[in-house]
Amino acid sequence: MFRSRSKDEKAPTDKVTADLAKQPRDPEAPKGRPTPKRSEAQTQRRRAATVPTDRKEASKRQREARRSDLARQREALASGDERYLPARDKGPVRRFVRDFVDSRFAIAEFFLPMAVVILVLSLFGNANRSLQNISLLLWLGVIILIVIDSVGIWIRLRKQLNERFPNEPKRGAIAYGLMRTLQMRRLRLPKPQVKRGERP
Repeated sequence: MFRSRSKDEKAPTDKVTADLAKQPRDPEAPKGRPTPKRSEAQTQRRRAATVPTDRKEASKRQREARRSDLARQREALASGDERYLPARDKGPVRRFVRDFVDSRFAIAEFFLPMAVVILVLSLFGNANRSLQNISLLLWLGVIILIVIDSVGIWIRLRKQLNERFPNEPKRGAIAYGLMRTLQMRRLRLPKPQVKRGERP
């Protein structure tokens, strides 16, 4: 009753499993998973071929890829190539905002040179009281002029954006333009693509 089965009794089951393994799978039978598309299968094969097994090699490749991306971005910022620009500068709305700002004179772009002049006057103002008063008045005048000019640019830019891009997302576009006015034209990135007075 509790004895083990003999070799002869075990043999038939082994033969049956061996015969089942040898039989080809029915082509109509389900696999239990969907067939991948050819493009997906090719990308998986490429990935398996290119993924490095060594962690050092993987990090080295990541650094190289990052370096090449940054180099492409720098070139795009200089040339205005839309394909490789950073996300904040991409799109027709941002391009129009840049062209709108670059085609005009803005008082804010002269803020840095004027700030240097006012700073020099205030340094000399320690000895001469009248120079100190002049520098303070100049500082106040520059800030008021920049605020007035920025409000004018904000109103005109918003109107132009609503006319030209009624269905495009415009979030942050006006702030982007006003920040660009604070930079000197020569130092702006992406580089200006329009001349002064040339309307976009």
